[in-house]
Amino acid sequence: MTRLSGWGRFRPVETRVAKARGEADVAAALAGGPLIARGNGRAYGDSAVSPGLTLDMRGMDRMLSFDPVRGVLVAEAGVLLADVIAAFLPRGWFPAVTPGTKFVSLGGAIAADVHGKNHHLDGGFGAFVDWVEVMGADGKIARAEAGSDLFDWTVGGMGLTGVILRAQIRLRPVETGWIVQDMRATQTLAATIDMMEATNDAPYSVAWLDCVTQGAMMGRGLVMLGRHARLEDLPREKRRKPFATPKKPVLRLPVDLPAAALNGVTRRVFNAGYYWNGRRKPGPRLVDWDSYFYPLDAILDWNRGYGRAGFVQFQCALPQEAARPGMAALLGAIAASGEASVLSVLKRFGAERGRFSFPMAGYTLALDFPANDRSLKLMERLDAITLDHGGRFYLAKDARMPRAVMEAADPRVAAFRAMRERSGAAGLFVSAQSERLGL
Repeated sequence: MTRLSGWGRFRPVETRVAKARGEADVAAALAGGPLIARGNGRAYGDSAVSPGLTLDMRGMDRMLSFDPVRGVLVAEAGVLLADVIAAFLPRGWFPAVTPGTKFVSLGGAIAADVHGKNHHLDGGFGAFVDWVEVMGADGKIARAEAGSDLFDWTVGGMGLTGVILRAQIRLRPVETGWIVQDMRATQTLAATIDMMEATNDAPYSVAWLDCVTQGAMMGRGLVMLGRHARLEDLPREKRRKPFATPKKPVLRLPVDLPAAALNGVTRRVFNAGYYWNGRRKPGPRLVDWDSYFYPLDAILDWNRGYGRAGFVQFQCALPQEAARPGMAALLGAIAASGEASVLSVLKRFGAERGRFSFPMAGYTLALDFPANDRSLKLMERLDAITLDHGGRFYLAKDARMPRAVMEAADPRVAAFRAMRERSGAAGLFVSAQSERLGL
């Protein structure tokens, strides 16, 4: 048995682990009883670890075909977005949707229907998937085309419809490896949301919020707009090699930091420093793709910064009509608690898609907290505020939500359970999260 956790390192689970290198390995694992597929382990909680068998899909990491005219890639589930970028950005192609880490697997991106800074215009990862092949409870492989029942449950279904083997995805054509970033500082939560509404046509949009400051300046932030730079945007010396961006040193946290390192003082200092540093760099400027999309990837094992106890993330989505009062209530509760989040990210969501995907038209707020009793108590309060404002929660980030909260937040749960029972998936595809939430 192996003790395995999600990226947050919170409440590891005792599990057996098997590695899949092909379809035969997956079929053999299915014959052995309940399991869940796991990609690169970047889900924050317990959605990719099973109390039975955890099936490591990283051995299925082959890219099978690529259409250089249409940017269509067929690849196995264990391929990482980092692999896709390394192979195809030099040819002028980039993932159409990407989360905040490039180290997520293709299968994981589909299972969570990950979203990026462009959901308000383009939707989630599943919007750029043409088909997905899934091995179901009967051991047979089904190709689920976009729009089919199996496809719509699998995209966002957290691996609970079957084992994703491979998929066909569409990449985005780009002229360079650079992003034109437009940094805009705001002084209140209302101003932050106003700014994001006024710039809703920006291809990429994300805001960092200061969760410490209370009073009139609560919710002040940095709105970071972006678009892929065209060749003409680059200075002449960069146009000869438009996809060449600076090589970055590989940094790593070699040890767990002491839990006391992230205390009220250090979090206040960080929030103030980050805000004022951002204010010093207003307006458009060129940044490389890695810095814009994946700032946390600059430090490998950054999750060790929260200490041995790990951390938990809270991420909710609130409907458009409730976003302003709901976000104000959430930030007010956080500021009053003294348990400020260092990583506080606000994004605008477009229309809801998929049978069980997380996003809804409105706004999403993501927050990281050290795993301690004070933070867990605060998150119960944040759960209640989210429910009061008609919101829901992101399963790819969840590690501690009670079943009753999930059921109150998402009326789609009953239909998801019924689908799993009909297909035979309920007794075979089981994660620690699905057991905890009764999915």
